Amino acid sequence: MFYYVLKYVLLGPLLRLVFRPRIEGLEHVPSSGAAIIAGNHLSFSDHFLMPAVLKRRITFLAKAEYFTGPGIKGRLTAHFFRSAGQIPVDRSGKEAGQAAIREGLGVLSKDELLGIYPEGTRSHDGRLYKGKVGVAVMALKAGVPVIPCAMIGTFEAQPPGKVIPNIHPVVIRFGKPLDFSRYAGMENEKAILRAITDELMYAILSLSEQEYVDEYAAVVKAQQTEEKAAAKAKERRFPRLPLS
Repeated sequence: MFYYVLKYVLLGPLLRLVFRPRIEGLEHVPSSGAAIIAGNHLSFSDHFLMPAVLKRRITFLAKAEYFTGPGIKGRLTAHFFRSAGQIPVDRSGKEAGQAAIREGLGVLSKDELLGIYPEGTRSHDGRLYKGKVGVAVMALKAGVPVIPCAMIGTFEAQPPGKVIPNIHPVVIRFGKPLDFSRYAGMENEKAILRAITDELMYAILSLSEQEYVDEYAAVVKAQQTEEKAAAKAKERRFPRLPLS
């Protein structure tokens, strides 16, 4: 019940007022039955903007850190995310991917919409990164279509680290459903899963018109963090002398 109060009374109207999102291709989202909506992930706001514009309830897989904060603030945040249709998924350890797939298949088994970000994390620089194959596994096991989605402008509206969003035009663009039934029964074939994922990421890229990077976002971000740390350490060892 709180999901619909949040969507139609509290958060939804506020988001539509602030961002005034333009919606394109909404007719591609089925009015009933299970389906996966897979999109790029540019901003914290993405979690709430897409549900605000969809007519149906959608459940997202979200990182478990949103649900495990300490104290009263942590409990309120966890309650808010669950009420907003988010399911916590532990992304650490070898079983993280399997846990996400189990949770996603549980949503699809109820003939509901499942929202997922194939990149696995938010883009830290606005580019589109290589997709992970979990969405392909779920699509084949559940036998459901995948609707590509592009969030456009949310990176500028709320880039990483910014709490209060900027007022910036936002477009939410849905593409035609992708049917992967021709690969039924091949969910254990790595080459097939990679081909499905690449086809999906190309569809998202065509909708979003982002720059594409054929590497995982988390890997690139970790490399850049290490490089920055190394540069700071070098600066401490060899500080620049002031010019006389």
